[in-house]
Amino acid sequence: MRLTALAALTLTTLLLPAHAAEWKVTPNWLKLPEGRPTIGNMHGDIALSSKGEVYVSVMDAKAGVQVYSPEGKWLRNVPDAPADFHGFVIKKQADGEFIYGPRLNAEGQSILKLTLEGKKVIEVPASAIPEEFKNKVPKNTKKNAKGEIVPAPNEGKSFVRLTGMDVAPNGDWFVTDGYSTSYIHRFDKTGKYLKSFGGKKAPYEFSTLHKIAVDTRFSPVRIICCDREKLRVVHVSIDGEFLGVVASDLLAPAAITVQGDYALVGEIGGAVSVLDKEGKLVARLGLNTEKAEVKNNQTKPEVWRPGFVTAPHGVAFNAAGDVFVAEYSVYGRVHRWNKL
Repeated sequence: MRLTALAALTLTTLLLPAHAAEWKVTPNWLKLPEGRPTIGNMHGDIALSSKGEVYVSVMDAKAGVQVYSPEGKWLRNVPDAPADFHGFVIKKQADGEFIYGPRLNAEGQSILKLTLEGKKVIEVPASAIPEEFKNKVPKNTKKNAKGEIVPAPNEGKSFVRLTGMDVAPNGDWFVTDGYSTSYIHRFDKTGKYLKSFGGKKAPYEFSTLHKIAVDTRFSPVRIICCDREKLRVVHVSIDGEFLGVVASDLLAPAAITVQGDYALVGEIGGAVSVLDKEGKLVARLGLNTEKAEVKNNQTKPEVWRPGFVTAPHGVAFNAAGDVFVAEYSVYGRVHRWNKL
């Protein structure tokens, strides 16, 4: 039996540390532009600029990245932004503020650095990644009506499916191939390829290394990773050493970001966790125990409940510590919890 929103939120709070009260849900905060009934098909991410403007990636050729004010009013779409940013970040640097993200569905794929106005600064093609760190289209052993073996399109062709990235304080890029090999690829600030590490073999044994973040809470900085199918968050060094498990038994962690003392983890199975530096749970937001509603992009708006997530796919903090969550949803949905 489904709990009422109030009863479920009360129960969730009782099961969590007192710190959970530090965030309060802000329902219906985002206001769409005139004539747009939904945000749009979201299989992307969310990030905030230094002005507090909220950038949301959508699978829409006309509105690939939408921009909302800190209060939630639609402002504009980023001109020429791709419609296949699965994961992206915004970084303010000495020479400006930029969007960084890998394209998921583009032919050949690439990694982009754009200005906030959508101007391309750097584009790194997937061909920059050595073949040994890529997957290959498997052979097709099916036969046609004549009994002949029909080759698969692109049989034997190597490929990547890059799903997320972050940028270190020194400007290096770290990009994860989450939907293919679960390798992390490192580039310098100019986009020059440096090395690859991770993958599905020991000591990493990753299974869908979905999204990553540079963990600036440590010196030297580390990479904190969402190993989605292993239900865990892990640390690796920026040189590729496996450092250990940060948290386990999560609801399929899909997105992560770090700010101050906290790591914010979006779990596509229906929760958002706030972890401290030791990996301990500080708060759990949006917990949804309705199995039919979570971990899919088809949950209809008429069953949405304020404060309950369905499939978190992108997470972000603003400067005040407020929490923003983008869903995996064909309709598009963005949650907000204000820090008290």
